[in-house]
Amino acid sequence: MADPGSIALHLGLLLLVPPLLPGLIAKTKAVASGRQGPPVLQPYRDIWKLLGKGAVYSQTTTWIFRAGPIVTLAAAICAGLLTPLVGPAAPLGFAGDVVLFAYLLALGRFFTMAAALDTGSSFEGMGASREAAFSALAEPTLFLVLAILCIPAGSPSFAAAFTALPWQTWIAAHPPLIAATVALFVVLLAESSRIPVDDPDTHLELTMIHEVMVLDHGGPDFAFLLYGSAIKLFLFASLLVHILVPVPAGLPGLPVFGAGVVAVAIVVGIVESITARLRLVRVPQFLIGASVVAMLGLLILVFRGTL
Repeated sequence: MADPGSIALHLGLLLLVPPLLPGLIAKTKAVASGRQGPPVLQPYRDIWKLLGKGAVYSQTTTWIFRAGPIVTLAAAICAGLLTPLVGPAAPLGFAGDVVLFAYLLALGRFFTMAAALDTGSSFEGMGASREAAFSALAEPTLFLVLAILCIPAGSPSFAAAFTALPWQTWIAAHPPLIAATVALFVVLLAESSRIPVDDPDTHLELTMIHEVMVLDHGGPDFAFLLYGSAIKLFLFASLLVHILVPVPAGLPGLPVFGAGVVAVAIVVGIVESITARLRLVRVPQFLIGASVVAMLGLLILVFRGTL
């Protein structure tokens, strides 16, 4: 993807589109419940308003608290430069980019948890503990999905994996890809703090996971966290689109990619409208179930030898 025009298109999508997805999800949930709901562009307004505010820092915090939102956003953007959007390639794609993609997301999560612990609050420490426990279950599922995609291509690269996907006989002949799609959707819900794993709109102290970790952040710091979370949701939605449909490179692939990402956001909104949030003790079972589905898909792939 060395073409400057393709790089500009990739950067434009990566930086401008992500806040649209939470707006679409909120609008879908509002329509499903018979309400008007907030405007689709409300996340953009929220981020812009937060960027114009000041930040307050406790005397008990260190540089880790201030670095947390910045590192989280930077890691998400770097992961986005490795993730194919329009076309199978990405600006910084290379052989092994799937591994770096996963570790960049883990780096952002680690600094979010570290910033929460740095406050010295037992409440935020509880949220960080929950995040660590659930992410330890979601990350193996992500690696299993990436293995299903990369083994047939013979390369741990997004470009090679998406180029090798068999579109003509996808549903009929390739249950591993169906398993990968289901498992990746569960990972999307977990990593993006969506129902049934978490509820980004809740304010119930004993049920919050991600929201409790960012309670002490305000102003630009909170804007960075919201933006980084939207980018992460956008990246997982992009991977789902590439698994489900072939996305041509360049401008011809823009309508396909855009429609696919919007469809994923609407599906997430529908799932949140018809599903209740799981009890915390049930969340590990939900994530382990996704790992089992991905493992079954990987075993089918290995024993069949090829897609």
